Amino acid sequence: MAQGCVESAWRELDEPELGGGWELFLDIAGVHIHRLYRQESCLYEYKICGTFSDFGPELFVEVYMDLEYRKQWDNYVKELYELEHEGQKLIYWEVKYPFLLSNRDYVYGRERQDLDINGRKIWVINSKSKCAPGLPAKSGIIRVEDYHQTVVLENDGKQGTRVFLHYFDNPGGMIPTFLINWAAKSGVPSFLKDMQKACANYPEYCKKSGKKSALC
Repeated sequence: MAQGCVESAWRELDEPELGGGWELFLDIAGVHIHRLYRQESCLYEYKICGTFSDFGPELFVEVYMDLEYRKQWDNYVKELYELEHEGQKLIYWEVKYPFLLSNRDYVYGRERQDLDINGRKIWVINSKSKCAPGLPAKSGIIRVEDYHQTVVLENDGKQGTRVFLHYFDNPGGMIPTFLINWAAKSGVPSFLKDMQKACANYPEYCKKSGKKSALC
């Protein structure tokens, strides 16, 4: 992730850039979700900012990065693993879709940066779909070609975590765009709730799986 993009991302933790058509979509328990309509795809991209008071950023980062654990708490995961392709470390992710709809899969790169900004410890995690001709979509599965997610985290000065998340996902296929946008209304908040539960249950997962972590 280019240095300019990293700086732009962490600065949005303090002051999200919401000009140029961004609108408030949902406001739930202090978490603000804004969206921007993208004319070319007829879909929305999202920016989420808020504070989670129940856990610190170190735990959030570890849970977010742990692919094996996500297979335990995310019911939509069919397959999820890291692989090496043409010298790059990539992640393969197949997502379960409802009956009569084809599953989607992703091949994406993920980069984490731990920053010290004038004494502030900030984490930036960027995920972006990658073109990988040597890893074609499986039969009956639709490959998502346009996906990105940036997460920025910082301690809130107490026991919690300040979070900024920028997200876009075009699932492709023949799903009507109005249906995709409707599903996002519940899907985005649900992911945040699931992450909170996953953080709360992480110590028990570490105990049962034998995973060694300073946070468990």
